[in-house]
Amino acid sequence: MPMGHTVTAEAGSGGLTATEHRLANGLRVVLSEDHLTPVAAVCLWYDVGSRHEVKGRTGLAHLFEHLMFQGSGQVKGNGHFELVQGAGGSLNGTTSFERTNYFETMPAHQLELALWLEADRMGSLLAALDDESMENQRDVVKNERRQRYDNVPYGTAFEKLTALAYPEGHPYHHTPIGSMADLDAATLEDARAFFRTYYAPNNAVLSVVGDIDPEQTLAWIEKYFGSIAGHDGKPAPRDGSLPDTIGEQLREVVVEEVPARALMAAYRLPEDGTRACDAADLALTILGGGESSRLYNRLVRRDRTAVAAGFGLLRLAGAPSLGWLDVKTSGDVEVPVIEAAVDEELARFAEEGPTAEEMERAQAQLEREWLDRLGTVAGRADELCRYAVLFGDPQLALTAVQRVLDVTAEEVQGVAKARVRPDNRAVLVYEPLVAEGAEGAEGAEAAAAEETAEAAVTDETEESAK
Repeated sequence: MPMGHTVTAEAGSGGLTATEHRLANGLRVVLSEDHLTPVAAVCLWYDVGSRHEVKGRTGLAHLFEHLMFQGSGQVKGNGHFELVQGAGGSLNGTTSFERTNYFETMPAHQLELALWLEADRMGSLLAALDDESMENQRDVVKNERRQRYDNVPYGTAFEKLTALAYPEGHPYHHTPIGSMADLDAATLEDARAFFRTYYAPNNAVLSVVGDIDPEQTLAWIEKYFGSIAGHDGKPAPRDGSLPDTIGEQLREVVVEEVPARALMAAYRLPEDGTRACDAADLALTILGGGESSRLYNRLVRRDRTAVAAGFGLLRLAGAPSLGWLDVKTSGDVEVPVIEAAVDEELARFAEEGPTAEEMERAQAQLEREWLDRLGTVAGRADELCRYAVLFGDPQLALTAVQRVLDVTAEEVQGVAKARVRPDNRAVLVYEPLVAEGAEGAEGAEAAAAEETAEAAVTDETEESAK
């Protein structure tokens, strides 16, 4: 079988292994056997996201993700969903700053169908891409923006903070959803050019995880993907590097119909894939990762000035990561009261560092999250693709937790002292348009409590197809 250059490597943690292969057209393939349950996950990452977009065409990567579900050469209309779900599988796709991915989880005996479907749209989408499908999905994406951003409380917070934290002209200045004006401006030819540039096998990583026969799986992959031509015209992404700190506090006040006052902030933190980023993750976990964290204990439990308090990390490989602080106030508490308490806790942490108990708890929490991701075939397939696309080595997914466990308390304190400080943040203050009365305040606070930093970091940064 003409597989081209093939690399096979095994590395693992807890018995997990993965093998790597490459087709002659440049498609990277990662396989991981897991016979615990009779299912198989297919995950395909394209190395394209909103950071590759140009001014005036924001949102194109996400729009195109939707177009990939609108039919291809052999599959018409909504056929991709119908075939996968009819076979007992599930599927979706998402777009982020740094990648676009597509994934299916299938009964093991239906694996070939998922591979054929992904290959068909990689190789023949242009045959089905027309004005009707373009207009259909443009309207879908615009409605998604209205529902998730424009017409919900705090919906534009991430978009506003991203624009503050990354300067005008920076590739991460805008979020994947894009603007309404740019979505309206996108043409059919824009979409076709985007496909030709980025949707090529040599710009993708395909992982298959689960109850598979590796030899048969590779034969199917060669059969369906092997004849798709590569493309070498992809431009390099724009430089996303920035100074370690912002150098000042950037601030914006937003007066909207929100259920409670809110303090949100984005801190510039080390890039993903570095030891310093792992240290930052531990620092934010101790400070705001759950109900045992310092900020939650101080603001919600002790002072009772907030109904929700969280601090999460948005890991980014091509630009500084973002530490996302999100606090919703209680009752009539003013934001300056919250902000003073937050800064007091951050300064104390920078001065004293974490306790041994806090380090143990935070490392255990991140270890559990890592195990959760790798514990399902779909999660493992996604992680293998992530490390292959962003860091060049899928094997790193299987050993990521050890790098977190190796971080010292001194490193955690050091990154907090250097980066988690007032002159390195963009701040967003929400004030209700109409002051809340006594009636309904309890319900408003409960609703506000559901909007946590974790939700902002995990959900608001990627746009899904369905």
